Amino acid sequence: MQKLYIALVDTPGLFAWMIRRVIKINYIHVVLSLDDSFQEAYSFGRRNPFIPFFAGFEKEDIGRIYQAFPTARYQIYAIACTEKQKKKIAFQLRQYHQRRFQYHYCLIGLFFLLMGKPFYQHNHYTCSSFIARLLEDNGVLSFSKHFSLVTPRDFYEYEQKKIIYEGPLQGVIYEICKAETI
Repeated sequence: MQKLYIALVDTPGLFAWMIRRVIKINYIHVVLSLDDSFQEAYSFGRRNPFIPFFAGFEKEDIGRIYQAFPTARYQIYAIACTEKQKKKIAFQLRQYHQRRFQYHYCLIGLFFLLMGKPFYQHNHYTCSSFIARLLEDNGVLSFSKHFSLVTPRDFYEYEQKKIIYEGPLQGVIYEICKAETI
């Protein structure tokens, strides 16, 4: 068996505060990583952590995220997958990244989410809807609703998760640095 890694992220800010109020948990962002050090991690979110207005598909840069959000908190867990699933997901993520400027954050989808109505706008996703669709399409996880209705809460409440880290982003960076020196 192979593993994929899900990070649930709690960041400060007005937009994060609004999402927190709707989904009623602190973790408002979801990241998918191919490795436990988050060197190859992807999500739909800010293209630049310092500028909230431009968002889409991005490869996460944990150092830049720490610079922008030093108080961010993470909950990281591993999910099992086959080697074939992981290779296919890795290939797809790299393909998405090559065409990343064709993908955008689905801001209008948030209003449909509030109404409980499935909504998909071509090449537009939220962080959780993208990861839900990718994992469902590859047979890793399934949700009992349309991918556009999946929120960070669904990942937070995933019963089979095995939490491998919970705490400040600084601790994630410390673990990465420690692993690199071994």
